[in-house]
Amino acid sequence: MKIALKRAYEPPADADGKRILVDRLWPRGLRRDGARIDEWLKDIAPSTQLREWFDHDPARWAEFRRRYGAELRANADAFGQLRALTAHGTSTLLFATRDAALTHARILREKLMRGARGRGTRAVIPTPQTARRKAARPR
Repeated sequence: MKIALKRAYEPPADADGKRILVDRLWPRGLRRDGARIDEWLKDIAPSTQLREWFDHDPARWAEFRRRYGAELRANADAFGQLRALTAHGTSTLLFATRDAALTHARILREKLMRGARGRGTRAVIPTPQTARRKAARPR
């Protein structure tokens, strides 16, 4: 499994593998017919409220990561869909922001790669149900 990150505005390449747009909004000015996007997962993107609060402010990055992680835990179905799409072969997560260091796609890639190293679903994004089951286990 290989997961790359790329701006949606960069031209498609054969090495991209499966191209997955992970933004809630379609990238401004990008023509759909030339983008070669295989999947568009709007629901995996940060909420509009969180995205507007963050506003790509580097001083808010740590808090954005925390809040986005909470959104992902609450949206385990969307993350499961992304995990299934990226499970085999090469995939490229596409995003529109100019600053690749401050994109939620980077957080998604980190979580996917952690899961690929054998920690399993619960280690990547625990759901409230798995947290309760884990807490109820005798030690």
